[in-house]
Amino acid sequence: MKRTTITLSLAAALVFTTVLPVAAHAGPGAYVGASIGNARLDDNFDGFGIDTDADAYRFFGGIQISDTFGIEAGYLNFGDFTESVDLGGLLSRTDISGDGWTLGATLALPLSENLSLFGKGGVFFWDADISVDGFSIDTPGDDNPYYGGGLKLDLSDNFSLTGDWTIYEFDVLETDVISLGFNYRF
Repeated sequence: MKRTTITLSLAAALVFTTVLPVAAHAGPGAYVGASIGNARLDDNFDGFGIDTDADAYRFFGGIQISDTFGIEAGYLNFGDFTESVDLGGLLSRTDISGDGWTLGATLALPLSENLSLFGKGGVFFWDADISVDGFSIDTPGDDNPYYGGGLKLDLSDNFSLTGDWTIYEFDVLETDVISLGFNYRF
């Protein structure tokens, strides 16, 4: 349900770009931003089948070095994944929450004066808390890769709307986040 809403929102934003004539161009400089979205965890690891989603949010900042290349750092909170897992006929409640810091690069491909495709990738430094029927395990994370892409619509010289899909790979599973957000350039 949440994925459908986000997909429809991204489609509406794309249609919005063809209707609204905006003449803005984002050039080099520093920026900050935020996004909210849906994190999806659908994997089978260590005998546990998890298929659930959570509300995620992200804060980030970076430097756009040229029209096509930038460096970005940020904080991501995946939210709380909750699933009832069948352990040999017994239902067990599993809660997973995770967050961490990102450091990576962005590449942009301008499609018009105000619309561009972008790709991003880098390293995610994370931490997770896992609880099975009230027994908690704090899982110190590692540095793992992330990568993704999306669309950016420049509404003015300083303000942009973004929609993206990012995959975060971990040692035993991966999760993806679909989000909508904004950038503010200085």
